Amino acid sequence: MVSKAVIHIPIDIFIGFTFAVENQMVQINYHLQIKNKIEDMQKRKLGNSGLAVSELGLGCMGMSFGYGPAADRNEMITLIHKAVESGVTFFDTAECYGPFTNEELLGEALAPFRNKVVIATKFGFQNGDSMQGLDSSPARIRTVAEQSLKRLQVDAIDLFYQHRVDPNIPIEDVAGTVKDLIAEGKVKHFGMSEAGVDSIRKAHAVQPVTALQSEYSLWWREPENEILPTLEELGIGFVPFSPLGKGFLTGAITESTQFDKTDFRNIVPRFSEENRKANQLVVDAITAIATEKKATNAQIALAWVLAQKLWIVPIPGTTKLHRLEENLAASTIKLSATDMQKIENVLETINVQGARYPAQLQSRIGK
Repeated sequence: MVSKAVIHIPIDIFIGFTFAVENQMVQINYHLQIKNKIEDMQKRKLGNSGLAVSELGLGCMGMSFGYGPAADRNEMITLIHKAVESGVTFFDTAECYGPFTNEELLGEALAPFRNKVVIATKFGFQNGDSMQGLDSSPARIRTVAEQSLKRLQVDAIDLFYQHRVDPNIPIEDVAGTVKDLIAEGKVKHFGMSEAGVDSIRKAHAVQPVTALQSEYSLWWREPENEILPTLEELGIGFVPFSPLGKGFLTGAITESTQFDKTDFRNIVPRFSEENRKANQLVVDAITAIATEKKATNAQIALAWVLAQKLWIVPIPGTTKLHRLEENLAASTIKLSATDMQKIENVLETINVQGARYPAQLQSRIGK
């Protein structure tokens, strides 16, 4: 008879081994769930570039900059993870958001998902500070690229925007510098922000522009005049920021709303108390349509943007989990031609009051 050897394993080692295996299985299942979620959300390609992203992205500026004090870092990491889990693959930041801290936040939050997401960032200001003026010199572009790579914890920047056109630097030199960075493997795609048609054409002739980022929403439709036709002609994607009108179109802001002293909406003419009162007509119109569609104002505003063109990818921002979930649900709302015409008919009767930027900021637009 052959005797059987019995191996005695201490109970603490056995439990530890079992926990490690179970923990590994939990992690594998978690990442499979993430993968399935990402695949579930509809994708859009930004123009002819082939760059595919989720049809709704996440603008991250407000987490660190612009709308009052920076939000809690851990809470924002949780929110970003929730966005990924919900299928978002497109995240927007810039060196001047903070400055620098927003890029660092995304670098940390998105590290576990690096091969599943697209991160866009921007260059174009002196020392990364939007208050110091423009600087798109080739040397500055290269410096920003190197620093952003480190803060984002990536080997290459997925989409590198010029934040604002610098009138002191030929746009051909800007595009040429980014073209070199692409050849060096440090950047994958070139973008522009708030640029005018002439600059877009000149830049595109040197290095194909993957996407233009500019404001566009139910209460700011100027891009429809020249920008959108030009982008369609050239095969360039469009990434609207503030598709919810800096929060106003949601209905959460009224004439009596008090902003934090560091909130930049305090200096925006469209957000004066008088203009907020007058522009409530826009909110009321959206509310009526939202009620009919059993949706929220934010969802109707985002669905309207999504319905314009298949190469348009809005990037609403938020610091609240419930708003993130609300916004992402907009992708399930389909507006019919009748719905779109109804919205058009109502908006034609409303004259939105107030400029979208104060004069000193407006001077940087459309160059």
